[in-house]
Amino acid sequence: MNFTDRVGYDNQPAFSGDGAAIFFTSVRDDAQADIYRFDIATKRTDRVTNTAPESEYSATSMDNGRAISVIRVERDSAQRLWRFPLGADAKPAVILERVRPVGYHAWADDHTLALFVLGNPNSLQLADTRTGNADTIATGIGRSLHRMPGTRTISFVRKVSPSEWWMERLEPSTRATSRLVRMPEGVEDYAWLPNGSVVCGRGSALLWWSGKAADGWRPIADLSSAGVKGITRLAVSQRGDRIAFVADGRQ
Repeated sequence: MNFTDRVGYDNQPAFSGDGAAIFFTSVRDDAQADIYRFDIATKRTDRVTNTAPESEYSATSMDNGRAISVIRVERDSAQRLWRFPLGADAKPAVILERVRPVGYHAWADDHTLALFVLGNPNSLQLADTRTGNADTIATGIGRSLHRMPGTRTISFVRKVSPSEWWMERLEPSTRATSRLVRMPEGVEDYAWLPNGSVVCGRGSALLWWSGKAADGWRPIADLSSAGVKGITRLAVSQRGDRIAFVADGRQ
């Protein structure tokens, strides 16, 4: 189902904590990037943030579904991580005061974050909300950061060269990194399934990796008959029963 069947920017899907909805970033007629919420059962889309001239991206459920963390582009163009409570009349607040410009993020636990920080090159940083500090772990990384199922471990993509990209894992307690699997050429977006396997997209196909080092990627679905092409960002529900993904719009 194409739940944003329109002309315009719709990107960065993320399931709500209960799996009943999908948060995503959308730019509508007001040319403002805000967070929207699509309810799967009712097929209703509601606006979550409305903060012109500031913009929000990359919504991630936190605090047991009571809030979302987002990348906020502020009035002075600073990009920092913010918390937006989902209750009525609740006030948003910056999470990491000094860390900028943040592009993407993933929670390892309730106070530890992996951050994609823009730069030349882009860097993977590990931050602690209790201190507000962040340390650089790696450089030359991709935008897709995820907590591995049932762990505090963070996965990321390290771009060794223009044609060699590897999914790696970061152990926050030791700051050690290790390789998991080589990514299909040109692919940096992926999502974990609850059983520890991984799905990604390339063109019109969904590819799957078992999670075992000896295995490679194999195709599991061809969505070209549905008009899908150019699959990029993906999200899988916590139960593993639904997948949301971004693809090129209709021409």
